[in-house]
Amino acid sequence: MATPSSGSWPRLVGRPLLYSISAFASLGVFLFGYDQGVMSGIITGPHFRKYFNSPGSLEVGTMVAVLEIGAFITSIAAGQVGDTVGRRGTLFAGAVIFSIGGAVQTFTTGFSVMVIGRIISGLGVGLLSTIVPIYQSEISPPNHRGALACMEFTGNIFGYASSVWLDYFCSFIDSDLSWRIPLFVQCVIGAILAAGSLVIPESPRWLIDVDRDDEGMRVIVDLHGGDPEDLLAKAEFNDIKERVVSERESEEGRTYKAMWRKYQRRILLAMSSQAFAQLNGINVISYYAPRVFEAAGWVGRDAILMAGVNAIIYTLSTLPTWYLVDRWGRRFILMSGAVVMAIALGATGWFMYIDIPQTPKAVVACVIIYNAFFGYSWGPIPWLYPPEILPLTVRAKGVSLSTATNWAFNFLVGEATPYLQEVIAWKLYPMHGFFCVCSFILGRCFYPETKGVPLEEMDRVFGEDEREEALENESEVTSLIPNSPRRGRESLSPSRKSITLQSRGWLSRTFGRAETRALYEPVASGEE
Repeated sequence: MATPSSGSWPRLVGRPLLYSISAFASLGVFLFGYDQGVMSGIITGPHFRKYFNSPGSLEVGTMVAVLEIGAFITSIAAGQVGDTVGRRGTLFAGAVIFSIGGAVQTFTTGFSVMVIGRIISGLGVGLLSTIVPIYQSEISPPNHRGALACMEFTGNIFGYASSVWLDYFCSFIDSDLSWRIPLFVQCVIGAILAAGSLVIPESPRWLIDVDRDDEGMRVIVDLHGGDPEDLLAKAEFNDIKERVVSERESEEGRTYKAMWRKYQRRILLAMSSQAFAQLNGINVISYYAPRVFEAAGWVGRDAILMAGVNAIIYTLSTLPTWYLVDRWGRRFILMSGAVVMAIALGATGWFMYIDIPQTPKAVVACVIIYNAFFGYSWGPIPWLYPPEILPLTVRAKGVSLSTATNWAFNFLVGEATPYLQEVIAWKLYPMHGFFCVCSFILGRCFYPETKGVPLEEMDRVFGEDEREEALENESEVTSLIPNSPRRGRESLSPSRKSITLQSRGWLSRTFGRAETRALYEPVASGEE
């Protein structure tokens, strides 16, 4: 992963460089996957419970979910940070902060210190969870962007699975080390990520956006195989540069207000994907899997073991999407996943309600099915979709809002789950199943397909190129006809003359998929 200026160091180019960068960047999502899972096992351990004086459900929920408060704060700020210091600098800062928080948790002296450590780790997680998907999307070619983003998500789930199994093996230690060791491991991984972020190449799109064109071109050339005369590399550089210049020459600024005014629909779609990823109930399982299995009849260490088995299958379930996401597309995967998840959660609640001798095994089976289809669908796609649909000039800010949405709903689910498990018991699972049904409707009715579309051509997916052209043509005609009434920015493109905005509801106007998407031809396989 040495950069072009690294002298005698071996130099990777082309796909080996792309895959190496992607694998390393996945350490960032590995970290917050690890942190999501590590608490699930230790909160049920006898030494942990004794040390914290048998914490109640609200205390447990706070220790688990308070990380999301820190993540929410920095995920909002990450957009500005990423635009200022670059994607690589943000990655470094997130890794360092995360490691500091992990150290505070490891050497905690009580509940308050643990909460502080979790918040600090959350500050690092917010930066990492925002910048890694952006970085990944900006170095990936269109026909491999989905697969590489899904590989990144696999890193997240591998981190979760690793922490669950480490919790299980450490549960055999008869001391406080049974929970301190799993917390310490996250510091080591964070330090490795921080060191590596100093040598990976910067995002070429960010470099070009800040007028470091030579450096940006060098990274693009390396990603295309190392030949400075490569036509595809030159074409990609020109596309990015033209887009940057066009955005600068437009009347729109780069503020959050300007972004919201021009790209409101895209921002809402990005935020909704992350919101429903949490409302679909994944962190009921991720954070509290052993507690779920204990409620179903598994006891003590066996509950952690079942969580570990579930984590392995959860990890494996993310692998088919590597291949399918750029073939089946994003929408079909989201919709099919939502259907199976809704059925699995409904069945989980049903088996807990009837409470028969087969309930423990049935609940494990339902949870495994649910996790597998989440890992195939609503796990990876909401991290891929936002950086895809947002333009370069507001990508970091827009993704920061969508990631902040993830952590806000993550906190809501994580904090409420222990309480709801006691109050409404089995009804919790069909409740989240209902949200899965809602997410199916959202994907079916409102999400445009982005498979194979270059980032610089995403405006065509949303019909904005045609709309702007129609506005310009109409403006010219209006200027020639004195009494012709002027129409606002909602003027329609010629392909949509039969549909008026007045005849469509506000929800359809805001979220609705552009009919012009059907006219867009994505890049054919092999035409990178």
